[in-house]
Amino acid sequence: MKNMKFRLIVMNFLEYAVWGAYLTCMGTYLAKHGLAGHIGIFYSIQGIVSLFMPALMGIVADRWIPAQKLLSLCHALAGAFMIGAGVYGISMGADIQFGILFSLYTLSVAFFMPTIALANSVAYTCLGKAGMDTVKDFPPIRVFGTVGFIATMWAVDLLGFQPTAWQFIVSGCLSIALAAYSLTLPECETKKNVETKSIVEALGLQAFSLFKQKKMAIFFIFSMLLGVSLQITNGFANPFLTSFGELEQYADTFCVQHANILISISQISETLCILLIPFFLKKFGIKNVMLMAMFAWVLRFGLFGAGDPGSGVWMFVLSCIVYGFAFDFFNISGSLYVDQETDPAIRSSAQGLFMMMTNGLGATIGTLSAQAVINRFVNNAETIAAGPEAIWHGWQTAWYGFAGYALVVAILFWIFFEYKHERE
Repeated sequence: MKNMKFRLIVMNFLEYAVWGAYLTCMGTYLAKHGLAGHIGIFYSIQGIVSLFMPALMGIVADRWIPAQKLLSLCHALAGAFMIGAGVYGISMGADIQFGILFSLYTLSVAFFMPTIALANSVAYTCLGKAGMDTVKDFPPIRVFGTVGFIATMWAVDLLGFQPTAWQFIVSGCLSIALAAYSLTLPECETKKNVETKSIVEALGLQAFSLFKQKKMAIFFIFSMLLGVSLQITNGFANPFLTSFGELEQYADTFCVQHANILISISQISETLCILLIPFFLKKFGIKNVMLMAMFAWVLRFGLFGAGDPGSGVWMFVLSCIVYGFAFDFFNISGSLYVDQETDPAIRSSAQGLFMMMTNGLGATIGTLSAQAVINRFVNNAETIAAGPEAIWHGWQTAWYGFAGYALVVAILFWIFFEYKHERE
């Protein structure tokens, strides 16, 4: 049992270390290389590919290729394309072309995004085979994924890779390492059914039938609405913090010089919040836990708007602390809820569907909308001409707008999602 937990810990550490190498600092790299106006599309492409790739790979894992082998294949391809993006960025320097860099990056994330759901599916299957409780035993394992994310965030920052394409090289190499490691994990059997009666059953599309259940349909709709918030700070928090460097009184502050390390407080908070999930789920139930996540998003955005790198830096720190509740109480609890409410035969497909609604539709709408809001209040010619103070106030308006959206979603979820929780 301990050996199985350790093997899954290594898998989760590498899975999220791949993502942490570039996710929070890519916006700064793009801004410093003349691609500030494209930050939104770079982050939204993760959501666009999540519309179909996680669900598609989940179907393949359920029906044809064992999940651990498919996890390996996806990481091998994702790593190769990400290394290609890094090599291109380094070789071209300031002369990078949007089309080439974006194409290589897109191919990489197209194969990376399904691995999040696949890794969850592998973990749940392995834990089940070992006779362990997923609600109790998975969160302490998953916490090491966040540790891996933090480790590469710090490494990229301290090595000076934050504004360079070396962040892509680091990510790609870790992905290749995980591709090799995945082949050592226990076999995850496919669910082949020789008596399949329809194309829907043959392709494993039964997961979409979950929308016929009212409670699941409402759950997935609100998962999409809350998913809107997921990538906003990943894409724009770093450029926001480094933009204070244009103001003399803040230019030499820690959060400007080491924005990635400050943001990593969010992931440190995650490691603690993940461990609280079993207790909160059993005591309060999925509805109240997800409500906590939604109100945490309100604070996450609102505190960014109210803070500054000087006397108000505590608000940035507090924003990063509540991020753990905002992200984990939604993502991990939602994933566990889907696992418990679906048949094991469509486990991977259902996890892929959850990813599609959150990191697919939700994150795509959210990132593109956030880019439009920031272009309206921050990146427009009038604001830029008015100087750094006006840009700061533009950012504040944007953050308050995002907080208002999260508040509305929370209230609607409280009204419409019905769930009767029985305390254990």
